[in-house]
Amino acid sequence: MRRFRQLLVIVVLVIAAGVGISRIFHKATNTATVRTTQTAAKQPSAEAKTINWREPSEDKAYPNLKQHPNAWLDVDTGRQRVYVKDGSQVLYTMYCSTGTGKKNGTPHGTFAIQEERGKFFYNQSSGEGAKYWVSWKDHGIYLFHTVPTDANGNYIKSEAEELGKSAASHGCVRLSVADAKWVYNNVPTGMKVVVH
Repeated sequence: MRRFRQLLVIVVLVIAAGVGISRIFHKATNTATVRTTQTAAKQPSAEAKTINWREPSEDKAYPNLKQHPNAWLDVDTGRQRVYVKDGSQVLYTMYCSTGTGKKNGTPHGTFAIQEERGKFFYNQSSGEGAKYWVSWKDHGIYLFHTVPTDANGNYIKSEAEELGKSAASHGCVRLSVADAKWVYNNVPTGMKVVVH
């Protein structure tokens, strides 16, 4: 009988130990999962949203500028974004690529959309052109336009894929094809442009 009790105590201890270890293991696993989830939430996804340089930057309609007569363009060279704003309200956000370095940097300051605009240009010296261009400084020198093209108007994919990710232009503000076309067709002469 005494042996039976000892055996019973051992069985109970083994079961209790097993349950305890299981709980400890379960708790450690849950804690690690929570930490991993929290860390993942704090860090940007390794696979950020793929930018389609042919399409509109957002999945919503472009703003109707007739309803926003005081709209302006806010070019953020640090974030590589152009914000269509009315006062401080962001109406639409566009991916962009601005100028690189001191020599080709995009000028900072307050400007205005100028009269010059066109459907296509090609710059022999840089070996790049673009479509749907709109001047905002120096009458045809600094422009909003599509991602670059070759002399035949074919988009240069390697350059286009930098859109919204890094500065890549010679000073102009590159936009997706759809965004540049919208700017070309809708942004009026005189609209304020702020580059910072």
